[in-house]
Amino acid sequence: MTYANILIVEDNPYDEELALHTLQSIQAIKNIHVARDGEEALDFLFQKGKQSLPCFILLDLKLPKINGIEVLKKIKGSEATKLIPTIVFSSSQLGKDRKTCYQLGANSYVAKPVEFDEYVKIITQIGTYWSTYNAPVPQEATD
Repeated sequence: MTYANILIVEDNPYDEELALHTLQSIQAIKNIHVARDGEEALDFLFQKGKQSLPCFILLDLKLPKINGIEVLKKIKGSEATKLIPTIVFSSSQLGKDRKTCYQLGANSYVAKPVEFDEYVKIITQIGTYWSTYNAPVPQEATD
């Protein structure tokens, strides 16, 4: 079995705790790094040689310091990170936010549910799909 490293970018402590607890229960997920603002997320992603890149990023939009749309622009604008699947997980229901995120290269846009059970269900489905079923881009594609 291949194990996944993931990055959660979330400033809400309740949402962070719930996402962490839920994702830690998925057997395929090995390491979870949490960034609590956009600046911390970019620092984590662009510190060359410090850690392996995540197999996917769960990104909130409403973040302090650097907002999620700016973070997404940097991720998808860099050769080093543009192929990392980035799932926007936001409370925003605005069509303009969804459109902007997809135009910038988001791989998915999921609205955060208000109900606890639905939140856990969606996080479990996201984590399971991206860590277990999705075939990531190989580091060195030779064929």
